[in-house]
Amino acid sequence: MALAALGGPALAQRAEQPVVKAGDQWQFVEYYTVASTTPNRTWVVTSVTPAGIIGTDNGEPLRLTADLNVVDSPRERNSNSTMLRFPLEVGSHWSFANDYMFKPKSSEGRAVTDVMVVCREKVTVVAGEFDAFKLEAKGRLSGTSPIKSKVDAETFATYWYAPAARAVVKATYRNPYLGPRTVELVTYTLQP
Repeated sequence: MALAALGGPALAQRAEQPVVKAGDQWQFVEYYTVASTTPNRTWVVTSVTPAGIIGTDNGEPLRLTADLNVVDSPRERNSNSTMLRFPLEVGSHWSFANDYMFKPKSSEGRAVTDVMVVCREKVTVVAGEFDAFKLEAKGRLSGTSPIKSKVDAETFATYWYAPAARAVVKATYRNPYLGPRTVELVTYTLQP
């Protein structure tokens, strides 16, 4: 795995859809309250088709859209998650409605989310420093919990997409049902 220590020219004004290839892989650390640098999630791409990206998440099936949005993973299933929409440009914004299932808690419902590409900036994660697009998302969840109680809450996410890594290299989430969560890129290997 190559650690990312990037320098060089400033990020272009626009990020095109990444060219993801079979064999690309990313290791992430995901934590809730206690910061960690030990990877606990590994994504490996096994094939890329016009319909999307197929791979594994810690050895279990993973399906992504061509824009790197999760369709199905061990953690979640989504009908229309559009956290990324290429090309990315500062000032771009969009909204989407998504039917979701959060598998660990068997909760399901609908999320309506507004996303804004806020700026370009450097972000430092376990894997190194990246030139990235910073995005912010504000959503509204509605649905049911595993005990059939009503789910109704606002969620917030801030995340950084780095073209050099072909990935979101850092994301922070605030969800009143799950608490604060952080995901950071630890290592990655990209096919030429």
